[in-house]
Amino acid sequence: MVHEAMTDLIAIMSTLVDSQGHILIDGMYDDVAPLLPEEEQLYSPITFDMSAYCSEAGVRRTIQNEKEKILMHRWRYPSLSLHGIQGAFDGCGCKTVIPRHVIGKFSIRIVPNMKIATVEKLVEEHVKKIMKTRNSPNKVSIKLEHGGNYWVADPNNSQYVAARKATVAVHGMEPDLTREGGSIPITLTFQEQTGKSVLLLPIGASDDGAHSQNEKFDISNYMNGMKVMSVYFQEIAKL
Repeated sequence: MVHEAMTDLIAIMSTLVDSQGHILIDGMYDDVAPLLPEEEQLYSPITFDMSAYCSEAGVRRTIQNEKEKILMHRWRYPSLSLHGIQGAFDGCGCKTVIPRHVIGKFSIRIVPNMKIATVEKLVEEHVKKIMKTRNSPNKVSIKLEHGGNYWVADPNNSQYVAARKATVAVHGMEPDLTREGGSIPITLTFQEQTGKSVLLLPIGASDDGAHSQNEKFDISNYMNGMKVMSVYFQEIAKL
């Protein structure tokens, strides 16, 4: 009998994250920026419908039970997700083919103040440690397909102050100061190359389905977006 590649891969992937979303790789949280009181108080006023969130995600409940904790785990703590296995049979029907070579795919969302090089090193050490405990002769390699550094802005920056005033002037309410777990690497590039602060001022709706097949953009948001930008330039000129 032989040591099956799929068995080793499943064993490795099962040691990456637990049922509570906690990353099990040693040292992964060491560089995460601490939660300061001034940041913590930003989460409570944010509008967030937990029932709607569960419905959109297709789940019955979330890991965390409180709105603030859900938002923190979406925005300011790292997460690890498993995405697939390449090389194994995944079609319909019963097949008993044993693959000799498989590839497991997963991603880690990094947050302030994590470094890509450190994360890559920790992952490699973890995988090698697991393989050693399994006493398997199979060879394993770890490859980082692509990575992007985190980016976070100061909500008290003059640009954000002007943007908040513009939003209130057009929409009549204070905007939520949010983060997001998406990847917009050009944002950091703009900031580094220009030496200036960068503002992300969304004017779309939460159900626009960005980058999806049925992506939309409401005309009303387009019109109000132009108004917000006009007032923003007026406000930034006063600062």
